Amino acid sequence: MYTFFTRSGAPPSGARTPQTAERAILGVLETLFDAPEPDDERPLAVRARPATLAGFVGQEHLLAPGSALRTAVETGRAHSMILHGPPGSGKTTLARMIGAAGDGAFEELSAVNAGRAEVRAVIERARLRRRASGEATILFLDEIHRFNKAQQDALLPAVEEEEIVLIGATTENPAFEVNSALLSRTRVYALRALDEEQVERVLAGLPERLGVTVDDGVLAQLARGAHGDARVAIAALELAAQAAAAAGERTIGPERAADAMQQRAVRYDRAGDRHYDYISAWIKSVRGSDPDAALYYLAVMLEGGEDPAFVARRAVILASEDIGNADPGALTLATAAAAAVERVGPPEASFALAQATVYLALAPKSNAAGHALAAARSHVREHGAAPPPAALQSGPRPGADRADYEYPHDLPGALSPQELAPAEVAGRRFFTPTEREEDLARRLERIRHLRGRP
Repeated sequence: MYTFFTRSGAPPSGARTPQTAERAILGVLETLFDAPEPDDERPLAVRARPATLAGFVGQEHLLAPGSALRTAVETGRAHSMILHGPPGSGKTTLARMIGAAGDGAFEELSAVNAGRAEVRAVIERARLRRRASGEATILFLDEIHRFNKAQQDALLPAVEEEEIVLIGATTENPAFEVNSALLSRTRVYALRALDEEQVERVLAGLPERLGVTVDDGVLAQLARGAHGDARVAIAALELAAQAAAAAGERTIGPERAADAMQQRAVRYDRAGDRHYDYISAWIKSVRGSDPDAALYYLAVMLEGGEDPAFVARRAVILASEDIGNADPGALTLATAAAAAVERVGPPEASFALAQATVYLALAPKSNAAGHALAAARSHVREHGAAPPPAALQSGPRPGADRADYEYPHDLPGALSPQELAPAEVAGRRFFTPTEREEDLARRLERIRHLRGRP
């Protein structure tokens, strides 16, 4: 669904002209939109939305006096922008403030249920408006990240020609979810989740509006449980008030508030930023040898519905990348956990993931193997691939001198002094054991000594 409003004046009287005809068309179009819901039937979060910055809480880093965003909100002179931030941080409120302060038309679409046809209709109305009266059109597109590339491309010409001013809102990182061409024509504002004190300020005054009182600490309790999402806190307060009214109560206590908050879902999106944020935090906690933090992030992912196989794959990678030969058993355990996830499946597979998480977190760490490979690949990219010595090649080449390969198992200690690297690479060292690989370091030193490679 979308809403539409305009502050243009009535068409001038007199003979009908193309401009007045277009105004008439716009007037007909306006009548096709649904009438707004009665105020008392809308959710409290909608009714409580502030109309001016005086009642807006949070985002001080973007709304300092004289800032571009504050100027746009206060004057309505909007520029195309992307508002990026977590749910309940004020994206929709800011967009509607800009629309209300402007002297043009404001149209709102949600990418959840709108497509290219709806976008084209908005753009066509914007063109009619511009030709009829020079009036500007602001399009607020909520959940813009849900538009695919083709749908986002449909906006490009209108934004570039300034036929519309686009305000997009997204909870996902626009660098990943918004086309670069569209992104280059907009300014990105990153909103932050509200802290508990800010959410509590949002709730202040709402109990009176609902006709209830609250015990001391209840608003703080709701703010704490909302985790920065003002909309969640308001909805919980409204639900608690409705439950209290049904029970003939006029006061909301801690138990009622807890009951209203208990169904809150874990905020986690398997396809969005949080999917990557939490697996990144899990990896870095394991790498940092903190099993408690790693188990917490694992719990968030599993509670949020993450695919256990995704975590298992990352565990296998981490076992080689960050532990390596400091504890070769880590890779064995990680691959066993991955096999257990595949064979057992959720929810029991979580035990294997927990076991692997704790083991990998407490294992000694080494990234020497990865660094050695990176150094070798860098050398190859810079110098090219030198052919192996003739003795190591798969067979003699026509016209080439035949070289005899020294079979190590036929020699004392199964070691041969024969040079195994190309002449251009002979003596180059790529692998350097870390202090967590003392056994490997001693073994390597001994082998190099016996092979005459000090």
